[in-house]
Amino acid sequence: MHYYKRYINIDPEIRSGKPCVKGTHITVYDVLSYLAAGTGIEQLILDFPQLSLEAILACLSYSADAGN
Repeated sequence: MHYYKRYINIDPEIRSGKPCVKGTHITVYDVLSYLAAGTGIEQLILDFPQLSLEAILACLSYSADAGN
């Protein structure tokens, strides 16, 4: 099992089935977009307290796996 599956969920009823952090409506794309724009992990957690370091790392892992 991939590490990210503990943190990433795909539900057709949430954000049109885009991969999201479990228990939120925050997509993997949202997290990656903030990081790419220069938002640091610490700031991202402050801005979105429902995110954890593990969830952010899971988004990166999901993205890397999806790119293969």
